[in-house]
Amino acid sequence: MDDAMWAFARVSGLVSMVLLTGSVLLGILARSGRPLLVIPRFSVSLLHRNISLLAVVFLVFHVTPLLLDSYARVNLVDVVVPFLGSYRGFWQGLGTVALDLMAAVVVTSALRHRLGQRTFRVVHWASYVMWPLALAHSVGNGTDGTSAPVVAAAVVLTVAVLAAAAWRVSAGFLETASLRGSGGTARNGWRP
Repeated sequence: MDDAMWAFARVSGLVSMVLLTGSVLLGILARSGRPLLVIPRFSVSLLHRNISLLAVVFLVFHVTPLLLDSYARVNLVDVVVPFLGSYRGFWQGLGTVALDLMAAVVVTSALRHRLGQRTFRVVHWASYVMWPLALAHSVGNGTDGTSAPVVAAAVVLTVAVLAAAAWRVSAGFLETASLRGSGGTARNGWRP
């Protein structure tokens, strides 16, 4: 049974990573205010939120079997406190930090209207730290992390996120262009 749990945990972790990448890409697109092909802007935001939630579901599918697997020897403390794990502690710790950051983003997203837009955005920027930590965890901690398909996927995901991040900070990004036209502050005083 341990082999099946390990395989399920690994596959669900990889699926979560792909979904997390999609969420980051859609989050940048949603922030730009542009539609996605024929999908209107508001639907891009909904798609971003739903893919993010699906990434969280697959993250739960990733972590839960590891808690039950005698080979991985992951316990609840390892899931919350980074760098304490006995199996590839550094790489597992990166995953734990990414999970903690994801939890912070999810909680602030759920409480967005109570916390305010500024707090939500500041914590949401943690996604730019969470994503590379999750990717490093995926490649460094996985038993197939150096296999050709995983490395190829990591390269494709990295290129996509780096291209989107470069666009995010470029002058052609709609939100940035509108901020520059208004003297550098948005309607609520937030500066990215």
